[in-house]
Amino acid sequence: MSTPLPVVLAGARGHGRWHVENIRRLQRAGLVRLVGICELTPLTEDEFGGELPEQSADFGALLESTGARIAVICTPIPTHTDLALTAARKGVHILLEKPPAPSYAEYRRMADGVAEAGVACQIGFQSLGSHALPAVRELVAQGAIGQLVGLGGAGAWVRDEAYFRRAPWAGKRRLNGVDVIDGALTNPLAHAVATALALGGSTRAEDVTAIETELLRANAIESDDTSCVRITTAQGHPVTVAATLCAERADEPYVLMHGSSGRITFWYKQDRVLLQRADHGPEEYEYGRTDLLENLVAHLTTGAGLLVTPDETGAFMKVVEAIRQAPDPAPLPDTAWHRVPGENRRVVPGIDGLVAAAADTLSLYSELGAPWALPPARQKEVSTR
Repeated sequence: MSTPLPVVLAGARGHGRWHVENIRRLQRAGLVRLVGICELTPLTEDEFGGELPEQSADFGALLESTGARIAVICTPIPTHTDLALTAARKGVHILLEKPPAPSYAEYRRMADGVAEAGVACQIGFQSLGSHALPAVRELVAQGAIGQLVGLGGAGAWVRDEAYFRRAPWAGKRRLNGVDVIDGALTNPLAHAVATALALGGSTRAEDVTAIETELLRANAIESDDTSCVRITTAQGHPVTVAATLCAERADEPYVLMHGSSGRITFWYKQDRVLLQRADHGPEEYEYGRTDLLENLVAHLTTGAGLLVTPDETGAFMKVVEAIRQAPDPAPLPDTAWHRVPGENRRVVPGIDGLVAAAADTLSLYSELGAPWALPPARQKEVSTR
């Protein structure tokens, strides 16, 4: 059995706690060992839940002193590129949390630097490790739903007002003059966008030819909490994704593949697929998934293919860039939302149905007759090199 690979985790609080537990799981399996944690404020043993590895606020120094082979980066979005390049220059392989960067230029700087350094980099879109993806692509290739016409994505989530105060960058488009581009489609429901693009075979930057955005907010934030996007692809399959953090009730997000003679629904957090087609009863399937850190370890030890390379997130980053360049999200009129008593959250009545309808018809909110929707901001594809 091979020696466990030493791992440093940058960002062990918030979502980073999930990475701590995942690293512990792989440590028990003998695949990795956690040798360092990079946090500006050190963790206590109580907080960590056990004996702590080496800690430092200096990421580069920590990588050197621990002899890390892998860095897991789960830090604020604007720090992703510089931390990834610090690891790459030291020959350390990377699992970089999504979204990989707050702008297309920063993404290219990261991806080019990583490629030049010759290290492996996995982008943390966990849903792209689902075994449902190759299975669904195979169903489509076999003609199970006829010709692929387009893809819709729907995410109706509930977040209270404290969610937007969880970190200084939360709910921000920019912070201290630096891009953040936190928002429903670029961060919490980014998987809906990335998964829809992946299922349609449009993952690379050149696969995107035009993008329309409608960005709105019910909360007192800079970024969008209720938004939709329609992506025109070189493959000819439009991809429309609608999202809100102001749903009446939380629902499982999904991607819907529209075919000429059927449809496939993929609930990507559950790895669950529903196939509906002409002359057949509905068929439901459940799949496993490959953990992305485990896949990175397998890549380094056995040569397994990486599941989510930086280049395979280029199309997603074109969407982030279109959202970055769009006008700032418009505040919804006071009549379009209300507070839920006792829950400290804002709800947009009717948004759950609009999100589902957008995925179902590949339409934007304005085309569905939402009284508060604005005409879409359109961005034709331009070179961002």
